[in-house]
Amino acid sequence: MMTPQDIPLYEEVVNGFNRLSAADALGRESSDLRRTRQSAFERFRESGFPTIKNEDWKYTNIARWLKDEYALGGIPGGSGGAAAYGAVAENVRAAVERARVAELDAYIVLLVNGVWQKEDAGGLPKGVELLTVAEARQDPALSGYFERPADGRERYFAALNTALFSDGLFIRVDAGALPAKPLHIIHVFTADHNLLVQPRHVWVVNRQAELKVIESVVTAGVGTGAEAADDKGQATAKIWVNSLTEIIVHSDAKVDHTVVQTPGERTRLVQHTTVRQKRQSLYNNYNFTFPGADLVRNDLQIRLEEDHTETHLYGLYLAAGQQLVDNHTLVDHQKPACFSNELYKGVLLEQSTGVFNGKVYVHRDAQKTNAFQQNNNLVISKKATIDSKPELEIFADDVKCSHGSTVGQFSEEALFYLRARGISEDTAKGLLINAFAFDVTEKIKTAAVEAHVNQLISQHIPLTHA
Repeated sequence: MMTPQDIPLYEEVVNGFNRLSAADALGRESSDLRRTRQSAFERFRESGFPTIKNEDWKYTNIARWLKDEYALGGIPGGSGGAAAYGAVAENVRAAVERARVAELDAYIVLLVNGVWQKEDAGGLPKGVELLTVAEARQDPALSGYFERPADGRERYFAALNTALFSDGLFIRVDAGALPAKPLHIIHVFTADHNLLVQPRHVWVVNRQAELKVIESVVTAGVGTGAEAADDKGQATAKIWVNSLTEIIVHSDAKVDHTVVQTPGERTRLVQHTTVRQKRQSLYNNYNFTFPGADLVRNDLQIRLEEDHTETHLYGLYLAAGQQLVDNHTLVDHQKPACFSNELYKGVLLEQSTGVFNGKVYVHRDAQKTNAFQQNNNLVISKKATIDSKPELEIFADDVKCSHGSTVGQFSEEALFYLRARGISEDTAKGLLINAFAFDVTEKIKTAAVEAHVNQLISQHIPLTHA
């Protein structure tokens, strides 16, 4: 059993917080924000990194990845600076091109290791304001968004981010604003040595406004120098991304949020997203994870804080190699007459591991709640595994709630039907996977994004290596 003292990153985190606390930059933050950081850091020191003894992490053992040493990005006085953007510009540009969605008319926003590259920014729609979090947290009118945790019960990586975040993206949409085009936020992560990056993002969508966002997560290897590359020139630096996003959807506002995760090998991605919904708001989330990163952990928490809110969550995860993909969701019904719908599907290849843990929590005051949750999985390889745990916790008595989970393999009858018509086995499997994923991909409301996701699915089939 590993103790905090056995984890090199733990000591680096403690030293990093001490450096951050002593830095002049912290002195310009509000006293409330400094207290929030201190409180979050104490929670992290109390909980440490999660182990399989922690209920929310019982199926996700991260001990093997914590054995590596990491420098901290964005901490003054440390050795954790990422490779300069100029030094890896060619690799970053290549990563951006991989993330682009063909025929998508959108405003492009590029972040490299969590830092907005303003010099690459084009125009923005009227009524939409973008700031770096480094700027927003120094503004007395905006610092309040950072002076309390995104989740009062946060522990582990969320608390670590709250204590040590340095930058990220702040988005504010004016009341009544209806942008004609979506924002395409491209997150590129790159390093020439092992690095922990902790971006913090805040989106505020005001009353009767709309916001459409496509987020693409990619990595760009440096691959220069003996420490950064192996004898074949492949990048070996490991990047741990611990990202936290808070989205506030005010009354009668609408948010369409699509996330496409395609980071490469040697990437460990932990993404915590908290959504706070006000009266009669609508939030749609579409999350797609593809083979590549060693670890992907998505924590999505939806808090329906006022009545007559509506939430739709759709997820598709394809895992391959020895990849571990873990999706944790919480839909927290706090007030009456709200509706939530959740559908996640997984395809497990080779020796991969999938985890789905979805909870619907209905408070005593949340009468007339209508909540649906479903998780379906297709396990293609005999060496792949899936742990599925849908949950309902209901304290109201006038509700309609249901949940379910299925795990299966290819239908032999369907395969025989296709093979009998001259279709090869690999092509037949590809068709069946596309049909399995269709229930999720067809929900995407932007045709260019749907085509992009279907293309990514096709890149991982036919499955001759299954």
